[in-house]
Amino acid sequence: MIAAKGSGAESDEYENSLIEKSCFIELNGVVHHYHDSGLTDARETVVLVHGWDCWWMWWHHIIRFLNDRGIRTIAYDLKGHGWSDEDPGNDYSIDSFAGELGELVRALGLKKIHIAAFSFGPFIALQYAIECPECVRSMVFFNFGYLENNRIVEKIAPATINFTFNNLLRKVGWWLPAYVFARLVLSRNTVLFHDVLIGFESLSLCAPQAIEQSTSQITSMEVTRKIVDLVEELEVPVLFVAGEGDGIMTAENTEKLSGHCKKGIFVNVPQCGHLITLELPETAAELIYEHLMHNAVS
Repeated sequence: MIAAKGSGAESDEYENSLIEKSCFIELNGVVHHYHDSGLTDARETVVLVHGWDCWWMWWHHIIRFLNDRGIRTIAYDLKGHGWSDEDPGNDYSIDSFAGELGELVRALGLKKIHIAAFSFGPFIALQYAIECPECVRSMVFFNFGYLENNRIVEKIAPATINFTFNNLLRKVGWWLPAYVFARLVLSRNTVLFHDVLIGFESLSLCAPQAIEQSTSQITSMEVTRKIVDLVEELEVPVLFVAGEGDGIMTAENTEKLSGHCKKGIFVNVPQCGHLITLELPETAAELIYEHLMHNAVS
C-alpha cells in the first residue's frame, strides 16, 4: 500500500478512497489495474498513460483536479508496472502496450477520448493514435521530444540505464538515495514527501524485464527514427509540454518534434525538470484541462 498523506483517520480515508476507484481487467491475457474516477457520463474522458518505471499514482494530483471540473479520468498501470500483472509472455514492446491501450478503450466502451501521457507514455499513445485515429480527440505529451541518437548511444545506454535502476536504485530499501538521484538528475523542484514515497514505490512495483525492454526500445535507432514519421502522420491536436530544465528530454528537442506535427503546439514550462506531474502538478493539470476543453465536443 502506498503511504498516505496525513495520519490516522485521514490516512485511512485517503487510501480507501483510492481503493474504491480501483478496478481490474484482463487485456490480451494480462490482468491490468486501472483507476476510473469522475462522472461516468461525463462528456469528456481522458486516459492517462504513465511513464517509464512509473505507475498510475503519478497522476493523482491531476486526477483530482480534472474530476473536480467534471472530467472523467482513466489512469491505468501498464503491464509489469504498479498493480498490473507481469506479462507471462515477457512482451513489453511498444506495440503490445499500444494494443492493450486499445483493448482497454474498447472494453470500457469509450468513444472519443483525450490522452495525456508522460515520458515513455507518449511512445504508446502515439502508436495507438496512429492505429485508431477515430478514437482520439486530442493528446498532451509531457517531456517527450525528438530523440538524438547514434550507434554508440544505442549500444551503451541500455546497459547503463538498466544498471542504474535495476541493480542500484531498485535494491535500496530507503527512499532517500532514490530521491537524491531524482533531485539531482530529474527534478528542478522539491517534491512533497508524500509524492516522494509515491515515486519510490514505483521502483519496487516495476518488473525488471519491463525496464530492460523499454530501455532497449527507446534507445534503438529504428524506434527513434520512426518517431518523427509517426508524429507527421497525426491528424489530432497535440500539446507538447517541456520542462525548461529537463536534462533528459530537452525543451529544444520537444519543440523540434512539435514542429513535425500538423496540429502541434509547444509549451515550455519554466523552472521544471523531467517530473512535471509531481514537480508542478497544478501546472500540468491546468495544461491538460485547457487543451482538453479547447478540443472538447461542441
